[in-house]
Amino acid sequence: MLIAETPAPAALRDISGNGAFLETNARPPLDSEVRFHHPEAGAIAARVSGFSKDGIRIDFSGDAAAIAFALTAITSDMTQG
Repeated sequence: MLIAETPAPAALRDISGNGAFLETNARPPLDSEVRFHHPEAGAIAARVSGFSKDGIRIDFSGDAAAIAFALTAITSDMTQG
């Protein structure tokens, strides 16, 4: 779930400690602050850094908490399926 001006569904396509690509119809303003909620990893603050036709790119701080968030999201997604 992407939380910007209003909550919007978002599917995680790619993630690292520095950011993620989310498949979503939401288009928060470039450089705006948002929060991304993952069902297993929790929530993280991010900044919108780019758009494509099927989603948005968000940037994280790259600190230890962001890396832990990314690793939790990756391992969680690997066990489902």
